[in-house]
Amino acid sequence: MKAILVSRHGGPEVLEYTDVEAPTPSKSQLLIDVTYAGINYIDTYFRSGTYPQEVPYIPGSEGCGRVVHDPLGEIAEGTLVAWNRGPGSYAEQVVVDRGRVVAVPEGVSEPVAASMLLQGMTSHYLVESVYPVTDETSLVVTAGAGGVGLMLTQMAAAKGARVFSVVSSAEKEALAAEAGATQVFRYGDDLAAQIKEANGGEGVDVVFDGVGADTFDFALEVCRPRGMVASFGSASGDVPPFSIQQLNRAGSLFLTRPKLDDYTATDDEFRMRAQAVARAVEEGTLSIRIHPPYPLPEARKAHEDLQARKTTGSVVLEVQR
Repeated sequence: MKAILVSRHGGPEVLEYTDVEAPTPSKSQLLIDVTYAGINYIDTYFRSGTYPQEVPYIPGSEGCGRVVHDPLGEIAEGTLVAWNRGPGSYAEQVVVDRGRVVAVPEGVSEPVAASMLLQGMTSHYLVESVYPVTDETSLVVTAGAGGVGLMLTQMAAAKGARVFSVVSSAEKEALAAEAGATQVFRYGDDLAAQIKEANGGEGVDVVFDGVGADTFDFALEVCRPRGMVASFGSASGDVPPFSIQQLNRAGSLFLTRPKLDDYTATDDEFRMRAQAVARAVEEGTLSIRIHPPYPLPEARKAHEDLQARKTTGSVVLEVQR
């Protein structure tokens, strides 16, 4: 089968479109024909070696496709499913644990299904579990026009929260506003002061920060005393070592570095969050913007554009046979 193979760590140039051996499912897995594979920023961390990953390997963990074979005969051939924990998803076929797939509701497009779970469930655990958002909550979303940023904004806005989104361009301002942001800001000097002014002169209750190193000091500054900074991503690099006294000086802040795996630790918890996201997409309360899909052989171009901030919304690879 055709797949993207990484034989050495490095930049997007290490993504090679080539022939590899097709996977074989165990009894606890399903064999799936991939139609679309989701691209997420974490894929670049594994590719570069920022996060440990043995080579060679096929990148990607999220996607949508049709079941080819269930060794237990429980799921019918041709069933359309989505997943977010299927290592090797940048390929024509993948094997996924049977407890980690969700049926795609009728009416949900395959590109949307391929990209709804990782970013959607990340947004879900942030607003439901890390900091339960209500109509009294004020919050900041960095990278507000990214895949998670747009979904997170919609979920928080649906709860009546005051959402202050931070973006890098006029086009992204419009997207964040369309998603329901109360007010949209550009990165720049005095950003924390501008947001505090918009929030009635006070810091926000929580900052959901997917950027990392470049926005960490801002996140501490814009948060109210005893507020929370949830640093869930590192698009600009890891937050460097810092003195815990910074949390003290900023007002006894709470800081967490959460990840999705810990908030979908069991099959039941995965199912709860996955079904909540799929239901929201089906009902139209969660709209997922899809960047024009890239063909599987153009994975390198997709990574280049993602890291250059040339994409908006969710990014997917189309698997054509």
